[in-house]
Amino acid sequence: MQSSTYVVKGKIGFEIHNRKLAAGGVADFKWRNSAVNNILRNFHASSDKINCCKLNSLSNPMGAGLARMGVDGVFRSSAKYRSVKAQVSGGDLEGVGPVKYQGKPSASVLPYVGVACLGAILFGYHLGVVNGALEYLSRDLGISGNTVLQGWVVSTLLAGATVGSFTGGSLADKFGRTKTFQLDAIPLAIGAFLCATAKSVQVMMVGRLLCGIGIGISSALVPLYISEISPTEIRGALGSVNQLFICIGILAALVAGLPLAGDPLWWRTMFGIAIVPSILLAIGMAMSPESPRWLFQQGKMSEAEKAVTALIGKERVPEVMHDLRAAAQGSFEQEAGWFDLFSTRYWKVVSVGAALFLFQQLAGINAVVYYSTSVFRSAGVASDVAASALVGAANVFGTAVASSLMDKQGRKSLLVTSFSGMAASMLLLSLTFTWKVLAPYSGPLAVLGTVLYVLSFSLGAGPVPALLLPEIFASRIRAKAVALSLGMHWASNFIIGLYFLSVVNKFGISKVYLGFASVCILAVLYIAGNVVETKGRSLEEIERELNPVV
Repeated sequence: MQSSTYVVKGKIGFEIHNRKLAAGGVADFKWRNSAVNNILRNFHASSDKINCCKLNSLSNPMGAGLARMGVDGVFRSSAKYRSVKAQVSGGDLEGVGPVKYQGKPSASVLPYVGVACLGAILFGYHLGVVNGALEYLSRDLGISGNTVLQGWVVSTLLAGATVGSFTGGSLADKFGRTKTFQLDAIPLAIGAFLCATAKSVQVMMVGRLLCGIGIGISSALVPLYISEISPTEIRGALGSVNQLFICIGILAALVAGLPLAGDPLWWRTMFGIAIVPSILLAIGMAMSPESPRWLFQQGKMSEAEKAVTALIGKERVPEVMHDLRAAAQGSFEQEAGWFDLFSTRYWKVVSVGAALFLFQQLAGINAVVYYSTSVFRSAGVASDVAASALVGAANVFGTAVASSLMDKQGRKSLLVTSFSGMAASMLLLSLTFTWKVLAPYSGPLAVLGTVLYVLSFSLGAGPVPALLLPEIFASRIRAKAVALSLGMHWASNFIIGLYFLSVVNKFGISKVYLGFASVCILAVLYIAGNVVETKGRSLEEIERELNPVV
């Protein structure tokens, strides 16, 4: 291989004895090894020291490189080209590193994203499975007509998920992302088995609690792992795949409920199906690379490089490792504790994460997921289960569209568009159940409004928060901050699941939907003033802007 050519762009100046020998302008220089060596000899001849800048080892049979330039980084040349940006002023060197990779993103990361998304499928499946099964399991377990116990069957899952989301961050920091996935499969599989074989409502609740702990852990872990292993240029698309697979899980649960009319005991099979992906998740993660960022934080540099190679290709190793070193440079801070999340340094970004999930839940999405069948039935829809399956299909379709827009339109604009559409849809649903003139059309309008609501949700409010949070949180708080935000998600989700039917019975579905519309409008105002755009930027770039080292 011939000696590599480096392109140096920018203002280059070396201060030698308080004298700048070169300055001014923006210029492009092509240096080959011999030229660099000549320049260095000239500098050494005219000065006995160069402040804060040491260059050596400029010959390499596999390609010339800059061995060390003040940032303790090693940059190798690639078969295509590699650029180095150097700016030195007053003896300081800044911004040295390889230019962003210009080739096509590697597809080698996709199988590992797919394995992680088994956790997202289970997340959606356990959320949606109770929608069609609730009536039949209530009859089988002797709690028909008892809305309180039915609410607890729904909400026990959410209580467990709240616990799981808080523990997931600590487990991911301690044991790593892949090992935590494997541990997570245990409560998911056992919980599904208990639900499928339950002979009493107490056993059902224990099973739902274990499943909740499992999906709580995976709800924090899946977006975290995907964001940390994905190339910057497609991180938005891959991150939104998490929400897409949640929607697929919900849809699978709704479709799985179609045989219930002919077989009232089919609900047991519906719960038992979830055992299979739980086992596959554990097996798949045993063969998946660990997050390079977690390995780097543990000081396992060689393992981090191997992980980057397996995930996105050998040619990306210098760029990724440089970003990680640049983010860590000058920071020797220990892993953040829970109380650090509430410090003045981090509270602003942490509060944004918590607020996004709070708005997401208070906007009513899971009330729609849990109880759409009951609402359609009350609106006079003939095939209520089929209508719920249509809603699930709309969710999948909208999320697939969002995946293609995430890295083009950006996260913030999708959030504003999404919550605006949700507000309009909820207003339509509220009017459907209020205006007598619309009463003859209440069934079709209820389905239409719900489908439009879910489509709007899936374009932004669904996929963006889980993607945005790992992007805006600094690496030392990322796992715990994501866990805290998802704890807010599950706590509000728990309250809605527990009290939704009771509130509807007391105030009426129209007022409840109007309340959801008001929350959506507040969300639009909050997002416009507080959320930053992150598309096209590496996690380390975002971290340096939002969480400067102190």
